[in-house]
Amino acid sequence: MKKYALFTLFFALIMSSCTHKTPVDLIVHNAKVYIVDNEFSMAQAFAVKDGKYVAVGCENDIMGQYEASETIDAEGKPVYPGFMDGHCHFTGYAENLVRWADLKGCQSYDEVIERLKVHDKLHPAEWLLGRGWDQNLWTPAEFPDNQRLAEEFPGRKVLLTRVDGHAVLVSKEVLNQAGIDKNFRQDGGLVMVKDGRCTGILLDNTADVAKALIPPMTREEKVHALLVAQEKCWTVGLRSVTEAGLDIETINLIDSLQEAGLLKIHVNAMINPDDETMDYFMDKGVIDKDKLTVRSVKIYADGALGSRGAKLMEPYSDAPETSGMILESDEFYRHVCQKAYDAGYQVCCHAIGDGGVHHILDIYSEFLKGPNDLRWRIEHSQVVAEDDFQRYHDYSIIPSIQTTHCTSDMAWAGERLGPERIQNAYAYQRLLQQNGWVINGTDFPIEDISPIKTFNAAVDRKGFQMENALTPEQALRSITIWVAKGCFLEDRKGSIEVGKDADYVILEQDILK
Repeated sequence: MKKYALFTLFFALIMSSCTHKTPVDLIVHNAKVYIVDNEFSMAQAFAVKDGKYVAVGCENDIMGQYEASETIDAEGKPVYPGFMDGHCHFTGYAENLVRWADLKGCQSYDEVIERLKVHDKLHPAEWLLGRGWDQNLWTPAEFPDNQRLAEEFPGRKVLLTRVDGHAVLVSKEVLNQAGIDKNFRQDGGLVMVKDGRCTGILLDNTADVAKALIPPMTREEKVHALLVAQEKCWTVGLRSVTEAGLDIETINLIDSLQEAGLLKIHVNAMINPDDETMDYFMDKGVIDKDKLTVRSVKIYADGALGSRGAKLMEPYSDAPETSGMILESDEFYRHVCQKAYDAGYQVCCHAIGDGGVHHILDIYSEFLKGPNDLRWRIEHSQVVAEDDFQRYHDYSIIPSIQTTHCTSDMAWAGERLGPERIQNAYAYQRLLQQNGWVINGTDFPIEDISPIKTFNAAVDRKGFQMENALTPEQALRSITIWVAKGCFLEDRKGSIEVGKDADYVILEQDILK
């Protein structure tokens, strides 16, 4: 009996050691996990330790091998990699939340005025600021005039940014302070004149002259705004954002908040293309911290389609007197590209019209020569000439698209472009086929911050030119792993794989179904 008892105890100890589970911080199980790996595999559970995935697999394996201080039963719900926005203006969105009147969706100039009055009463300030108006939603679809501002807000400094960010309406007081009149000239900019006077509508580089007069926010105001914006991003499943153009001060502020543990969202920051900013960051080399990536520079080829600043090869179909503008000199573009090329930085160029895309493809080709893995990007790529699609492939240039622009613009884009050109506009599937991947984003605050709307616009497109819709799998990749690849982070983010950052989203419904 004694030998039997000792054997039983020894066997129990062996069995106990064999069934010992590995401790982890978190287990998510009973889930429909979209891994988003190369095979687009599925799993049922995963384990997380120190913020990294340590195991991904079937329910029995994960629950049998690991034990966690926190366990989440997903109740069969779909789980995706944390959504990533491939092109947005996170800091601009933050400022808008606390400082600017929201003019999105206004169906008339009258509605703009009414919203401004409400905002002015709630947030009185020296400058009355608003963003999001779109004259294409009005009847008639004409640019507004600042005479109405003089009547409603006499003596006030008023600046209202169009939804695309490339045009502003300003009061006479702002024009006077900026020294802008009907004879003002600015390369890459335009002053709209009617009946011999400036209407207050300024485009692109001229708009920037007026914007530069707005008093900057204090550091405390900026910190508050960024934290509010982060919470908004969390609620829609955004775990990482690509910020399309920042200065030294703002990037350093973001870095300090991340180091302090206050700002937890990952920011891939494109830098502004002035020499001071480029030298400051490029001399440091590529910055790849846990929450901050700095390895790209943002430039602009042209303006926006909605305000007819996008450069077209031929005149606008609904405004034959103009074909848009190239915003900078070729010397400027070559200077920025050379500095970036030498420093190992990406170049990310805003180009919307087929003329803007063609122009920047010419510039890029001087540096890229042929196939490469530098991942230089063309942001938006909204209208592409027939012969230029192939050049994305020839020079390994990556389209960075915003699929909600398609569904926002479709009601009027055909009028701007005409029946032939519109066929090569918002051609996302065709662009994807050039290199096998695209980067997708919202361009918020121009569009809504929701990646679900980005996904839906990619797949559904409200029935518009469906030959260029993305498949559900492609659309999910475009807001996860391909965004990560677009900033050289595919080994750390964008999929639910062992060793990667444990960023994930659980939804009530399966967007792929």
